[in-house]
Amino acid sequence: MGLKLIRRSNSQKSQHRWKIKVFAMMLFVFFFGTLVLMETQYNKIRMLALLSPAPQLQNPKIAFLFIARNRLPLDIVWDAFFQGDKENKFSILVHSRPGFLLNKVTTRSAYFLNRQMNDSIQVDWGEASMIQAERILLQHALMDPLNERFVFLSDSCIPLYNFSYTYDYIMSTPNSFVDSFADTKEGRYNPKMHPIIPVQSWRKGSQWAVLNRKHADIVVKDEILFPMFQLHCKKKPLPEFWRDQYVPPDTSKIHNCIPDEHYVQTLLAHEGLEGEITRRTLTHTAWLILSSKERERKGWHPVTYKLADATPMLIQSIKDIDNINYETEHRREWCTSKEKPAPCFLFARKFTRPAALRLLNMSALGLYHEEISNV
Repeated sequence: MGLKLIRRSNSQKSQHRWKIKVFAMMLFVFFFGTLVLMETQYNKIRMLALLSPAPQLQNPKIAFLFIARNRLPLDIVWDAFFQGDKENKFSILVHSRPGFLLNKVTTRSAYFLNRQMNDSIQVDWGEASMIQAERILLQHALMDPLNERFVFLSDSCIPLYNFSYTYDYIMSTPNSFVDSFADTKEGRYNPKMHPIIPVQSWRKGSQWAVLNRKHADIVVKDEILFPMFQLHCKKKPLPEFWRDQYVPPDTSKIHNCIPDEHYVQTLLAHEGLEGEITRRTLTHTAWLILSSKERERKGWHPVTYKLADATPMLIQSIKDIDNINYETEHRREWCTSKEKPAPCFLFARKFTRPAALRLLNMSALGLYHEEISNV
């Protein structure tokens, strides 16, 4: 009896050891199989990663912001300019009169289709509505996180160089390009702006600026200086517009403030950001030379280039400008790009449609184009 119990006990121990060995073997096979499976999956993923194209880095873009009355008469010139980009490095926004649509009837360029602002306002020259239009354009352009530069252009502007050169020039510096100088002449600054806008921050310059993203955001979010411009920066009525209005006996004491010639410059100076701007515009404008009496009657007006004026020599003369003299500050701005001497201007105005198309057909602008009729 005792012998049988001993044999049964030994048999049970033997079975228990066998079960342990089988379990250990199964566990080994499971872990080994799992390891092989993981290695296989890793190799598949690695192979797919090697075969898949690398993710494309998206290029920073320049937003071209057009301020127009209605349609863009020079859209075909800009069409040739934008064809020079093959890497999606730009965006286009247009502020025109309320209700105007850029469709196949109103533009011949696919680049401008539906690029109008649907919340545009009526803009009057010399009024704060002009800077409000600029703020609307910037607000929309800032919605695209890839837009890093913001170029203001009129409907009479033309590009002087191809897209590649223009893009490299603008993106070569983190600075904004803002024509800005101290306005020492009486009549523009309204003392009623003090102390919100001290005279020390008062600046003047061209409205055709190129802003970086930081400065564009500051313009859009400004709720301090803009209301002051709306209230106290207004143009002086000129005699040619007084036919149906009361003529003041003495207009010398009326402030003649053109908001778009002061707002961005003064805002950036007020914010202490002049060290972050290149203080010149990239858009060339020629001004009519008038006698003081004519200027009092007509005001300042830029030259409009017509068909007969449109020659390669004209374009070359603008491209040859390499410095700008600011008399009020006794400052001469030598133009550079990438720390080397460079032309001052990338754009020019004011050109009629026949003049611009003639330049395009003569290849004076160095843009891609097909022959286009001047009519």
